[in-house]
Amino acid sequence: MSVIIPTLNEAEHLPLTLKHAAASEPMEILVADGGSRDDTLRIAAGHGATLVSSPPNRARQMNAGAAAARGETLLFLHADTLLPANYRDAMLALLRRPEVVGGAFRFRIRDRFPGRWLVESTTNLRSRLWRMPYGDQALFVRRWAFNALGGFPDLAIMEDYEFVRRLRRLGKLALMEAPVLTSGRRWQRFGFLRTTLINKLIILGYRCGLSPAKLATLYRGRTQRPLVGEIASTSWSRGGESDIAESKDAKQAS
Repeated sequence: MSVIIPTLNEAEHLPLTLKHAAASEPMEILVADGGSRDDTLRIAAGHGATLVSSPPNRARQMNAGAAAARGETLLFLHADTLLPANYRDAMLALLRRPEVVGGAFRFRIRDRFPGRWLVESTTNLRSRLWRMPYGDQALFVRRWAFNALGGFPDLAIMEDYEFVRRLRRLGKLALMEAPVLTSGRRWQRFGFLRTTLINKLIILGYRCGLSPAKLATLYRGRTQRPLVGEIASTSWSRGGESDIAESKDAKQAS
């Protein structure tokens, strides 16, 4: 099993993430860096991780990490997300079932803010009912399935959403009972209501056909143009009744 962590200036969160990842003794940990200017690379090297360089784009970084990885199981971990104890054995036990092609962990947020329980509850409910976990739940996948899909789609945002949609067509996604603990920094910074609304609108915009590049800019707050107006003026281009149901779910911030 290979653990792949995409990073960009994650020196604050990376040490604890690497410590938790190493605790279960995976075959290797790869840090796929997009050009960090802080101590990210020094920290990664100091923890024995293999360094992989890539242009700054999460999908490209994860694909670069996967290309360099040796494992038959790939675990993609956000730099601010902590894996549970004994995650390796529990995860590999699920993958002994031949119908399972991948999966993710239950979602918890380690920082306190108003509405935290609601975010956790709705995320876990969505994952169980629709089998649509996102990247901040530590996605894992069999190597053959990852290769069959051509890796993560080269998108500026929503790469995990699109990857999981395609992965479900290859087999069953398993959900771990043990949770990962992800940072609540975005909810703390922007507030529960604003962050939730942004997340909902981003996925709705994607399903309506807005370009991922534009959505990424809007998500990161680099424009003041209202997202609702953008969505309303765009024709639906990714139709299907199952897709409409999925569009009610929002991408969790990372």
